[in-house]
Amino acid sequence: MTEQEAEREARRLLYDAYQPAPAPPTGYRDETPVPAYGDTAPVAQPGRAPMSQGATDASMLMLTGGATTTMVGGTAAVVMYVSQFANPAVCAVVFGAPAALVLALARLARRARPAPDIHQHYQGPVYQDQRNVHTTTRGVWAKTTNQQ
Repeated sequence: MTEQEAEREARRLLYDAYQPAPAPPTGYRDETPVPAYGDTAPVAQPGRAPMSQGATDASMLMLTGGATTTMVGGTAAVVMYVSQFANPAVCAVVFGAPAALVLALARLARRARPAPDIHQHYQGPVYQDQRNVHTTTRGVWAKTTNQQ
């Protein structure tokens, strides 16, 4: 070995001795293919986004209400256009009266139903604490005030 090669090798050995050891890997990626069936994680399907049953019912109710409104409005527009002399106020009353009647009956039926009976059965010592919390939220930046 020449003197230059020996010096270069010595520098390399010294440099390697003072270098910190590489950190162990902190993660692992499994590259094996996922089976076509079996216990696999759920995947969101195309179409409606996954949501709770209450949210699904509410969205269907909104879609149905929108479609109904569109049909009633379209029918009123066609009647006014075809008759060429229909009064818009009369058409509004004729087409709006059934909807107002249905809404009023639904509200009346909701208020007319009796309060449910509450039956609670306990064994052993029981401490009951019944509080009514009245919440008020006001302002652009919502400030909630709870009062007991």
